[in-house]
Amino acid sequence: MNTNLERYMKFSEAMKYLNLKSYQSLHKFIDDGLRVVSVGDTKRIDQRDADKFMEDHKSKEETK
Repeated sequence: MNTNLERYMKFSEAMKYLNLKSYQSLHKFIDDGLRVVSVGDTKRIDQRDADKFMEDHKSKEETK
């Protein structure tokens, strides 16, 4: 994945990193367990958490 971004990504950066087109898609990922780092009013997504989330959600079956 893209390592040019900071480890703790703004939501817009996380969308680019995960190749998502909308905030709704990102919020669905968050609802499905993607972790968010919150400090005061600031929210970030750790690249490592994004990678783990994607790895954990890989299909067990081979797609054709």
